[in-house]
Amino acid sequence: MQPWQPTTTHDARVARAELLRTIREFFYARNVLEVDTPLLSNGTVTDEHLDAFDTQFNFASSGKPSKLYLQTSPEYAMKRLLCAGSGSIYQVCKAFRHEGEGRWHNPEFTMLEWYRLGYDHFALMDEVDALLQETLNTASADKMTYQQAFQHYLNIDPLSADDEILLGAMEQHHIDIHAPQSLSYDSKLQLLFSYVIEPKIGIERPCFVYNFPASQAALAKLSSADERVAERFEVYYQGAELANGFHELSAANEQRLRFETDNEKRKENGLPTKPIDENFLSALDTGLPACAGVALGVDRLLMLKTGASHIKEVINFNVSRA
Repeated sequence: MQPWQPTTTHDARVARAELLRTIREFFYARNVLEVDTPLLSNGTVTDEHLDAFDTQFNFASSGKPSKLYLQTSPEYAMKRLLCAGSGSIYQVCKAFRHEGEGRWHNPEFTMLEWYRLGYDHFALMDEVDALLQETLNTASADKMTYQQAFQHYLNIDPLSADDEILLGAMEQHHIDIHAPQSLSYDSKLQLLFSYVIEPKIGIERPCFVYNFPASQAALAKLSSADERVAERFEVYYQGAELANGFHELSAANEQRLRFETDNEKRKENGLPTKPIDENFLSALDTGLPACAGVALGVDRLLMLKTGASHIKEVINFNVSRA
């Protein structure tokens, strides 16, 4: 195959077009509005586990060069629309994450993100489940809490276990990481989850894992029933992490604190701090309607639909051929 040629087949391109049509029909039937937001922004994510591409803009209105970021997700801009009275919305767009390419990931990929007014994370899980049934013809999904997953597969309570218990479990399951004792508590949990739990869930039908530890809350509300957990979910199916959703945090002060805490963690780990998206926080100040939102990887969804073994089989030109 010559470097100029696409890595997809014509059938894969047809399958993508059909999948996008099904997605749009799904939301049209539910009266959810399709929107479009910028891919370039002055602010970006502060999460220490995400890294955005950046570029220099030489023609800013200030007359000085400025740094812009390719968005890892359209989340902040979409929430600004929600604050402006858009109602329930969805978007299919390109997203960018400065990470290596692999079986499930290309640095430029297609994301489906949507927000439902008046929903909590349970209602949104049901809608994600309905979309998977519509697009992949799956059976109704399984659901378990993050705590239940650890208790079932590792006999560990992730909300109360100490570092020694987690380190012992890592050793028992042959997770060979340099200086594991230097990892944060959440990093240990994430390694145990990805190495031990993920391969065992979502095999025959999708599996939702919800109520993650509060320290992994990101942009989710803390549970009113148990403030040790955040109202966040992820869904797994046949080896793929497909989606990440939240009962959305609406308090601007709390969100700013989380961003600042992220940047402190970045400093501690020798990473550059990131500019906080002030337009997003200003929008939250005016009031975000009660809602839940989720981001889903369209390329991964298409891989499962077509039986592809690598993401390059469903992307016309992956980063190596871009």
